[in-house]
Order: sequence, then structure tokens, then C-alpha cells
Amino acid sequence: MSQQLLIEYPLKPPAASDNPLARGADGVLRYGNLTPALTELLDLQVHAFSNREAVVEIGGPRLSYRELWHSASRVAGGLQEHGIGYGDRVAIHLPAGARWVQAFLGALLSGAVPVLVPDGLPPAAAQRVIDDSCADFVLRGDLPDGAAFIDDGAALSDLALLCYPSGTAHPRGVELTNENLLSAIRSVVGALDLPTDGLRNLVLLPLAHASGCVDQLLPTFAVGGTVVLVPDTARLAPESFAAERIDMVSATPRLFARLLPDLARRSGDLQTGGVSRVCNASHRAERAAAAPTDLADALREMFPAARQWSVWGATETSGIGLAVDSETAADPRSVLGFPFGGTELALYGPRAGSGHGELLCRGPNVTRRYWRDPNATAARFTGTWFHTGDQVTIDPDGLVRRD
Repeated sequence: MSQQLLIEYPLKPPAASDNPLARGADGVLRYGNLTPALTELLDLQVHAFSNREAVVEIGGPRLSYRELWHSASRVAGGLQEHGIGYGDRVAIHLPAGARWVQAFLGALLSGAVPVLVPDGLPPAAAQRVIDDSCADFVLRGDLPDGAAFIDDGAALSDLALLCYPSGTAHPRGVELTNENLLSAIRSVVGALDLPTDGLRNLVLLPLAHASGCVDQLLPTFAVGGTVVLVPDTARLAPESFAAERIDMVSATPRLFARLLPDLARRSGDLQTGGVSRVCNASHRAERAAAAPTDLADALREMFPAARQWSVWGATETSGIGLAVDSETAADPRSVLGFPFGGTELALYGPRAGSGHGELLCRGPNVTRRYWRDPNATAARFTGTWFHTGDQVTIDPDGLVRRD
């Protein structure tokens, strides 16, 4: 351990007029004007954009902000009638779609902590996640229904969400507080320059992961946009882009690589000229999987008017941490991006002094610990720094590249 170096790349807090970040007593940059809880932010947006479409499930329900909030509050009321309240864990074990969103928001509004059960897990693995979370209630069939109820008494430091990274042999819950979620939302909205004039985001990322829920669903709601969902991405109809007036599409590299050939073959029916933003978002496991070298070119050809972003993160960083646009990243397979929001970086290892080592992150979006696992917390954190496990190089200008 004595041969290991920890080299920090701290950010200077920007001027308050540009971005209200200030360094706390623990050295972490934090936003200074967040709402006290995620439910309060969403409640404000519901009243500001009540008649706008909030969620569209292709081939399924379409819900305005008012309709979504009312139905979610009835789910919350039904949970309350089952004895669920502040701090209880409610597992969301449903396929992606409008009902998933209603269940997620209903759990939030009840005062409980939603537990995101990753998509596609075998039944036994899903049950291990539910058991590890000590879930007090599981939403997996008909949603509970009761008198409308909203518990908005949470604070920034309160646990707001339990996420479980997929691909791990043993469940390991990542605790995300209201501050983590609200900071991630603020960072994503700023980094991707999300507009407030009616963004329509086709989210192909899994909602049961931080990348889909925290980085796409919630930021889209934060700007009064519409989340468009496809329960079965293999059946994504090309005409949906025009019919739903899609102007942003978000997916993983592997999903884009799988979808683009089919979309290209049916390009005569595809109208993608209105898409102005493409978010190629991935966690560490996604980045490790080889993506076609020409993926960025294929995306540019399919969405010629769109600005492309590649976003890297881990569940422990609320799904976000680094971002880069396609004009900067000549090879998106090796370039991870620049830190954004309040995310700061460090390098750890014997070559850290020369700009090479394990990537460490800290920031207002980074978890403080794992759920009921002090040993894992101690192993993956050095003070406030989270060990990502990625071996990288940091350029003098702050661009992070995979070694």
C-alpha cells in the first residue's frame, strides 16, 4: 500500500452566477440550491407542466403530468393502506413501461425507498435482490390503489433509492440519497443542455438501472419533457420517430449496435431528421464490451442533425460522471470523457504521478456507502473517493482515456 499514490484532479468551484457549487467541509463539491427532496422537485414540475405528456408507452398508455401524478399518488395511497410508509423498501419488479413509472413514483410518494430490480434477471437472482434489500413490499402485478397520498417530508440526506448493479454474482445495493439524485439530475440537464420547451426523449435504456432512471427519466421530467418508452425494443417501429416527434434518443452502445442495422434497412420509413440529441450512455460493464468502431459514424448517418454525447458512469456515481461529445472523442471506445457537474477525479496506483492509474470519483452524485455492507464500502472507498476499478489515463486538459 505504501507504493500506491493518490493524485487528485480537483475542480475549482465555478462562480455562483454560473453554477452554484461550493466545497463542503468534507472537501466534496455540492450544489447549494437544491430542493429538499426529489418528490418536491417533481411536484413543482407537475404543476408547471400539468397538461404536457409525461410518459408515452408505444402501443400502450399515454399520461400527462397531471394524470401520472394522480395515478402515482393513488399507488402511494394503496401502499399506505398496506402499512408502507417512510423509509420502508418497495421493490419495483415490473417490465419497463408506463406502469413501471407509476409504480416507481408511487413508491416515492408513499415515503418509501424504491428498490430497482434489474431487468432480465432469472427469478432466483431477482429474489436475491429483493431479499437483500429487505423489501417490505414488492410491486410485481396489479398496482395497489387507494386514496391519493403524498409524503413530502424527506430531506437531502435521506435515502431515496436503492439500485443494484447487474452482472454481479452477489447482490450489492447502492444507496442513493435525495442529494445524490437531485445533483445527478442537475448535472445531466446542464451537461446535455436539455431544453424546457417540450423535449421528447426516446429512452431505450433500462429503467431499472441508474442510467435509465436517474440519468434519463428523471432529468426529462425535470425539464417538463416527455419520456417515450418501448416495452420491447426489438419491435421498435421506425415510424415511431416521426409519429412521436422524437428529438432525443438514449441507449447503450450494444443496443444501438443491435438496432441500427435494422433501422438502416428500413430507412425509407424512418424519419430521424428531427432528432437533435443522441445519448450513448454506458456503465463500466458496457464499456468493457466491444462496440463497433464505426458506431459513432453510423449514429451520425442515421441521425444527421443530432449532436452526440457519450456518457460514462457507474451505479455508485448515480450512473453519470464523465461525458464527451462525438466531435471531441475521435475513438469513443477509448475515450471516457470529461468530468461534469460536481464530479472530481483522482488516480490511484504506482503510476498515478505520471497520469496513469485506477480512476477514482467523488462528487454530490456519488454514493456514500453500500446497503448493509460495511466491508464492501471500506474496500471501494478511500475517504470520499469511490474506486471505479477502471485503469485510465487523464490528459492535461482533464480528458479521461481508457488504458
